[in-house]
This record gives sequence, structure tokens and C-alpha cells, in this order.
Amino acid sequence: MASPYKLRCNLVGHEKDVRALVTSIFPENGLISGSRDNTACLWVENEADNSYHRELVMRGHSNFVSSICVIPPDDTYPQGLIATGSNDKSILAYIPGVPDPVFKLTGHEGNVCALASGKFGFLLSGSWDTTARVWLNQKCVMVLEGHQMAVWAVGIISGQGIMLTGSADKTIKAWKAGKCIQTYKGHEDCVRGIGVVSEGEFLSCSNDATVRRWAVSSGDCLGIYYGHTNYVYCLSILPNGQDFITGGEDRTLRVWQEGKCVQTIYHPCESVWAVCALPNGDIASGSSDGVIRIFTRAAERVASQEVIEAHEASLANAPVASQPLGDIKIEDLPGPESLQKPGKRDGQTTMVNTNGTVDVYQWDASQTKWVKIGNVVGSSGSTQRTSGKTLFEGAEYDYVFTVDIKEGAPPLKLPYNIAEDPWMAAQKFIYKHELSQVFLDQVANFIIENTKGVTLGTGSVLSNSDPFTGGDRYIPDTDKNAGITNEVSDPFTGAGRYVPEGKTTDSPSNSHFPVKTFLYFDTVSPAEQILGKLKEFNKVIDPELQVSEAAIDNLASLISGSANAEAVKTLEKLIAWPPEYVFPALDILRITIRNQEVCKYFSSSQDCVDLLCQHASQGNPPTCRMLAMRTFANFFRYPEGIELNMRHIDAVLQSAINCKDFNTKNAQVAVASLVLNYCVRLSSLDDLESKSKCLQAIGEILIVNLDPEAAYRLLVAAGTLAALDDSCKALAHSIDLPDVVRKFHTSDVSKLVECSKLLSHTLSS
Repeated sequence: MASPYKLRCNLVGHEKDVRALVTSIFPENGLISGSRDNTACLWVENEADNSYHRELVMRGHSNFVSSICVIPPDDTYPQGLIATGSNDKSILAYIPGVPDPVFKLTGHEGNVCALASGKFGFLLSGSWDTTARVWLNQKCVMVLEGHQMAVWAVGIISGQGIMLTGSADKTIKAWKAGKCIQTYKGHEDCVRGIGVVSEGEFLSCSNDATVRRWAVSSGDCLGIYYGHTNYVYCLSILPNGQDFITGGEDRTLRVWQEGKCVQTIYHPCESVWAVCALPNGDIASGSSDGVIRIFTRAAERVASQEVIEAHEASLANAPVASQPLGDIKIEDLPGPESLQKPGKRDGQTTMVNTNGTVDVYQWDASQTKWVKIGNVVGSSGSTQRTSGKTLFEGAEYDYVFTVDIKEGAPPLKLPYNIAEDPWMAAQKFIYKHELSQVFLDQVANFIIENTKGVTLGTGSVLSNSDPFTGGDRYIPDTDKNAGITNEVSDPFTGAGRYVPEGKTTDSPSNSHFPVKTFLYFDTVSPAEQILGKLKEFNKVIDPELQVSEAAIDNLASLISGSANAEAVKTLEKLIAWPPEYVFPALDILRITIRNQEVCKYFSSSQDCVDLLCQHASQGNPPTCRMLAMRTFANFFRYPEGIELNMRHIDAVLQSAINCKDFNTKNAQVAVASLVLNYCVRLSSLDDLESKSKCLQAIGEILIVNLDPEAAYRLLVAAGTLAALDDSCKALAHSIDLPDVVRKFHTSDVSKLVECSKLLSHTLSS
């Protein structure tokens, strides 16, 4: 192997744990750190003293900084941005060189513990609230929901538009266009870090003390790497793109080459929270003692002998957890004379009995000597407890608490050493006893409360919220009175080219988009035909669902456009009929909501939305499903109906996507018109998340074999959003919509060719 890494320098400045490390773009070769002291720092290399100096302290968070990433430069921020995630549930963005944030992102309901950036300015965040969020232009455009526990790790495979999330539920998920396309299972404990190796592979590390290599597309685990003896918190890919470094709860930073651990670097502290590979080949670690350490293979950058000796002295005095002893008794260990024999490999460790105490040494091949890396505290194999600690399950602890978690259940034992992070001790306790994560806050605060007056190993704990409870699903607001447009005639009854109204683009040749008018389905069949079919069904349906013939006759008033209250009540009963009998009632509902009072009445009914979505579901008669889509489209006529559709955008759009199996023109056009109406409404709103949902729906529906008119309306819908909001262009690229659009460039229908080429140009501009 290449020469081993040696200490280059220590960066001291943070007051508490360093939880995150990334390299900077501006300045080049800089290092950015985030800490439990609520700050992030920018460190710049100083070749004169072979170290780094702290150039900037970024403040603004009210709780500890958990994650950091760098957002690449764009026209707005030519030097890029530094994004920090915090336990205060927010994300702050800083311009390099400026200590105060330029904007703040809110929406998560728990600690923002992971961040990653991608193409087009996308930002991906993971949180204790069990979700990941996708941000663009300071707005949340997607919420990735599916994990059962905290999302500790995220990554982006930009070339494929795939986003990765790793969770405390032991799984990793791959997402594309906001949908989970793969779940990777294999880890036996929380997934804590993700590193993208290539377009086809990525790495993950876990509390199960392993690192795994995965195939992106197949989901296969390609390799499992063992070496750590405790939680693995972090990993970073080395500049060669294949090898990597890791850090964990066993006090070590480990270097991996070709799947093997080739070097183990111990630290004089409890945890290595963060590791980072630097462009010049050096590596960095952030630890629970608040120190950042840089290690190098370059002989000219190795620290002075004085610095190395001070580092070795701090290692020699560091406490080491008792677990390595297992069942070995102190008296069975060799004495100091055993250190005269050289080690077999770099990083090898050995324990030595020095006058009744256990010292741990590591073989340093570069110096050809054993270096003391700590003293073992709490011998698990000893039957004597001269330390004054409490023996529990073969190990000694400063405290062993008795905790009553559930009424009527036996109390549980909670062991704790003051060198531990209270939150980590609480997490171990919860996993061991298979308790709900809602107890995390309670257990950690119990530890803090019952160890008052004692200096804990990692400083104050700042979290005040349960980090695993999720918030309510985000429902976008709508302005009831803004942007309502006049109706246009039913576009399906006549021949000839459909040209949308409301053209506002600067291009005089664009007669396609954006549009400002909604499309409605207003064609009315003769009332006697509709009512006749209802009477026919009324005779054979379950008697409990039947209505009187007079009540059916009374529905004629609704078809003619009046708001007959008694008839409305009858219709409300009829739309709950089974799918094989309901289509005449749905046709009346589609027609009758042209009356604003009737529209207002049904817009206030949750049952109406649920029934329409149910009637639109796969397996039901095609006519029933088509009429449900047409009815949703007609709700856009009045503010009350618009509010209904916007309030239930998730359910309605999903129903539209589920109807992409339609194989008739009328049905496909009904779906496309509904989506187009959503885009018309959203074009006047600042609601990027809902726009994202529409673009995803368009992309999913366009890939099937569509009637030209339906395809055209979907292209117009996408153009209506993209022409008026540059953020939508980036969103479209993230779901590969440009590739889908290009297939219409060779269509036999001229307006499809014209519109698709115009949309391609718009998306690329």
C-alpha cells in the first residue's frame, strides 16, 4: 500500500463536537465544519504554517449544526452557497465569506441531519421527522415519504436523477421524480451515511459496524466491509473514486483500499462524527472533542515532531471502552515486555497489563513502534470493582439507572458512562429494548437530569423535540379569488385544430402556451336519456340504495341548470352507487356543477372527493372512470371547486396518473384536460411543490401510447408552467421530461411536432 497517513495539523476553534465536514468551492481547498456549538466555520489552508486558519464563523442557528453541503455556483450566486442543517429544524444558506445567512428554509419537523446538492441547484435534506425534502430556488418541491424512522443520510446520483435516503429503519431508498423506485435491505441497524461511488454504485455505513457497497439499479449488495467495532457514522470517497474513509463510535478513522481496511487511525475522544477526503489527497476528521484533525501522506506536510508527540500523549491518556476485553481477565494479559515484539500490520492493536491497569497500543508501521492509544476503563472480565463503578451485564458503568417506561411493565436497566453522549446512550437503550422512538427525548433528558453536576463527555444536549415524530402532510394553500378565468366552449365537439387562448409569451410564433383559460366538459345529453338509464339501474340495484322514481324525475331541474335543494340531496345519494351503476349520476354531477350553488355544495363534501377518486380507480368501468376525471376538470369553473381540487391535489393527480391505462380518445383527453387545468391554476401561484407534482404526472402519463389531442394538451400543460417559472425547467430536467418530449418531434400530427419542439426549446433556455 501507499505510505500511511500521519497527522498534519489540529484545527481548534469549535467549542463542542464537530458533526459535519465538507470541502469548499470558494475558496478552493477550503474546509467547512459544523458543530454542536451552533456554528459552522470556514477554514482556509495556510501553507506557510502547514495548517488551516479559521476565516469565517457562520452563525444563525439556534441549535446544533448537524449537516453541511456546498451548492454549486449559478447566475444568482456565482460563488455557490454553503448550506447548513440544524437541530432547530431549519436549513440556512450562506454566501462564502459572509457570516450571516442569505435565506432560511423551513418545513422539516425535526433535526435536519443530512444534506446533499445536485444539478440545477437542487438540495436534498434528510431529517429526524422520517422524511426527506427536495428544495429548489428556496422552495420545497417534493417531500419524500416512506421511511418509518429518521432519515440520517442522503445522496444524489445526478446523472440519473436518482436521490438516495438512508434511515434508522435500516433501509435505503432510491427515489426518482418523487417516487421510490428501489429499497435496499441488508443493514442490521440504522443507516448513518451514504457515499456515491459512480452512476451505478454507492456505499453506505451503519450502526451495525459495517460498510456496504450497492448496485443502484438491481439493489444487490456487492460487498460488506468489516473492521469497525462500533457504530460507523460517516464515510467519504477518496479522490480515486473507489477507495474511501470511514469514522465511528470506536474512536477511529479508517482507510479502505480495494475493500480492505489498510489503516486505522485512533482519536483521543469518544466519537469520530465526520470524515472528509480533501482534493490534495489529505483526509480530515471531526470529533466529539471539538477538534478537526488533518492527516496526510505527503512527507512535506507531516506535522512537526512536537505536534506528533503531543498527539500521542493525548491518545495515551484517552479512556477506552471496556468492550474489547470480552471475557479476558486483566491478569491474563501480557505485560509491557510484549511491546518489544513488532506488530504484524499497521493499525494492529494490543492490550497490555501495566501494574493492574489495561493499556491499549497500536502498531505504527511508519515509525516501527507501538503507540499507546488509551487506557481501558471498566474491565468486563474482572470480578473486582475497585473503580467504584457498577457492574452490569459484564461491564462497568458510572451509572445504572432503573427506568419505568410503561405502566404495569417491569422496570428496565439503563447503563450509562459519563464519557457517552446522552442521546447516543438513549438510542442504544431504545434499540436494545425495542421501544418506540417517542421515548428518545424522555430517556435522554432523564440521563441529563440524573447526572446533574457531572461534566458529560460531549457537552450540553440541545434538542428539545422528539426527533422521530413526523408532522402533518403539507397541503398547499390557495387564493380563492385570484386567477379565475372565463370558461371556453367544450373543445371536444368540433373538428379542427385546438389553439389555447391566453398567449402571453414573447415569441410571436408561439400559439401553444402558456394558457390562462380552463377547459370544461359542458356537452349535455338529453335529460330523458340520462334519467331513463338511472331508472333502469334503480330497479336492479340493492333495495337499500334505491330512490323513488319521482326523485329521479326531479333531477331534470339540475340538468337544466337550476339549484334544486331536494334534487341535490338525491344526487348526493346516487353518486355513492356502485361503479357499474353510477355513471348516469356522475354525468349529472358533471353537468350540474355548472351552477355555482351546486358546485359550492359538493365542493364542501369530503365524501364527494373520495367517491370520485374511488370511481376513477382501476378495475371500474371505463365510462365511470372517465366521467370522474371530467367532473374534477369541471370543478375548476368556480373558486369553491378550484379550492376543492387544490386542497386534494395529491389524491386527484394520483387518480389521473392511475388512469393512464385509458385506451380511448375521450378518456385520455379527460385526464389531460384535468392536468392542464391544474397547470393553468398553478401558473399564477407561487407553489413550486404543487407544480412539481403536476410535472411528475405529465411525465408519467406522456410515456404511454396517447391520442394526439391528449398528448398535445399535456405538452401545453408543461409549457404553461415552464414558460412562466424557470424553476419548473429545472424540475422538468430532474424527472427526464425533455427526453419524453423529444419523442413527439417525429409525430405525424403537425401541432404535436410544433408544440413539442417549442417545449424542448423552452426547457433548454
